[in-house]
Amino acid sequence: MAAMANELGYRTARDLFLACPAIARDMKSLATGQPPLDFCRALLAGRVPEEAVTFCAYLLPERAAVWWGHECLSNLAELLADRDLELLALVHDRVGEPHNPHHQAVLSNSLDLPPATPAAWIALAAVWRDPTLDMVSTGFPAAHAVNAGILAGLARASLADRFSVLSAFVEMGIQMAEMEA
Repeated sequence: MAAMANELGYRTARDLFLACPAIARDMKSLATGQPPLDFCRALLAGRVPEEAVTFCAYLLPERAAVWWGHECLSNLAELLADRDLELLALVHDRVGEPHNPHHQAVLSNSLDLPPATPAAWIALAAVWRDPTLDMVSTGFPAAHAVNAGILAGLARASLADRFSVLSAFVEMGIQMAEMEA
């Protein structure tokens, strides 16, 4: 694999695709030799801008991706059901104290599988490594669940607002990636 350029571990978009083949199951765009954040911005400006969300979900480290999903959905709180808001509060606690077994247990016990709502996907990503769920063996990383949660939340935005909301989400993801780099 190519030399790592930063703490994200990927010098190019192609490096991410090579390191995590599951991304190709969630995206149709082909990886390029562009730096990851340039590739992400190109996706946002491209034919299927939602793929920028997918790319960010896989680019960010797992905990940062879950937090990003939490923050995206928190910005849509008025469009979410009470159950989703409850799950987001539990995700907040879990990400804030990742080694606290109480938060892990409460969130795991609150999760309905399969997830059916935006916040349920983010909650699933937050407990992905819980051995009682055996999700790691599915072949899809937590990034898949973060992607599904954000895109499901985005689908609740009005058509008139959707691209501006999508752009704000992607820019937030890019900013988080820049902080991780």
